[in-house]
Amino acid sequence: MDTANPGRNTTRRALLAGGAALAAVGAAGFVWRASRSPRVRALLGIPEPVLDIAALKPAIPPVPLPEAMLVDAAGNPHPLSSFAGSGLVLNFWATWCAPCVAEMPALASLARRVAGDGIRVLAAASDSGGAAAVSRFFDRYGIDTLQVWLDPANAAGLALGTHGVTPTTIIIDRRGRETARLEGAVHWDTAAAVAEVRRLAG
Repeated sequence: MDTANPGRNTTRRALLAGGAALAAVGAAGFVWRASRSPRVRALLGIPEPVLDIAALKPAIPPVPLPEAMLVDAAGNPHPLSSFAGSGLVLNFWATWCAPCVAEMPALASLARRVAGDGIRVLAAASDSGGAAAVSRFFDRYGIDTLQVWLDPANAAGLALGTHGVTPTTIIIDRRGRETARLEGAVHWDTAAAVAEVRRLAG
């Protein structure tokens, strides 16, 4: 450290922090691409997502949801109670979270497969960049089955007890009750996962 020139040290720290942030963004995109190939994942030492849907922790009995709000792409708040009547797969994520990025294709596929069952997949992002950041991410990676939902400052996640852990997914039944949750990434589009989501959210 240059004790004679504290201004130079501040500039150096700022440059290092900026470089780290850019590297994190680039790494997330790289993980996304690599996640599509098991061989690449193995070569790079990228851990596989959780494969066993049995890792879901059931809520017995189902738990009524606390008051919490999600925000849509236009900035309008929506209480979770407004989704009553639909089954929900509520996923808390962020574009800078590598495991979240890795599981997003499977969540998008799950959304397509359960749409006809009256089950919605809500991927609520806590990115500080808001709707613009999530929209760019969806456009870049061809995610066209998920809507932009936001959880500013992780307020809804904290209300539901996620403790800021991303990704965390909560399964909610048509009566607005939590039936199961899981921390970590999952292959949500396997036959077993789709069947379990239908059972828990139905």
